[in-house]
Amino acid sequence: MAMDNTAQNDCEKGKERGVHGGKAMSYSIGEVVKKTGLSVHTLRYYEKEGLLPFVQKNKSGMRAYSDMDLQWLTMIECLKDSGLQIKEIRQYIDWYREGDSTLQQRLKLFRSRREAVEKEMKRLTVVLNKIHFKELLYEEAIKQGSLDAADKNPKLLRLKKKLFESPDDFDKVTG
Repeated sequence: MAMDNTAQNDCEKGKERGVHGGKAMSYSIGEVVKKTGLSVHTLRYYEKEGLLPFVQKNKSGMRAYSDMDLQWLTMIECLKDSGLQIKEIRQYIDWYREGDSTLQQRLKLFRSRREAVEKEMKRLTVVLNKIHFKELLYEEAIKQGSLDAADKNPKLLRLKKKLFESPDDFDKVTG
């Protein structure tokens, strides 16, 4: 679920209720499940954990999610995907609610998340490169009818050496 820049800016400006064409939009929990792919259990858990402090209830006492609540769900999922724990996401939301006095903490949090994601992406690139090498090796083995013959292929020997000497540059060699 991706949040566009306008939605993110609205979220960061503190708009707590979604508005569509001048009219506030309201979604039932079932509609939110369909829109987000999250389960009812997850939504209720997030609310219980204080991650959805802006969700209101309608006259019948049912949860009435706004467009802004959907944007918060997007940010919560993003932060989870980046490796943050629920308590850390709750801290971010608390900082957000405290206002501008916490801008520095929020910036530090997002810089830290970016660095962690970049590090993980680099690690996964190495993993992907090793998998790609094995694909090439087995394609060659099938073509030559033997893994031993493929293992002696000069191009694959160079790739294998590069993969283990400088795994970060491997994709530059195979690309």
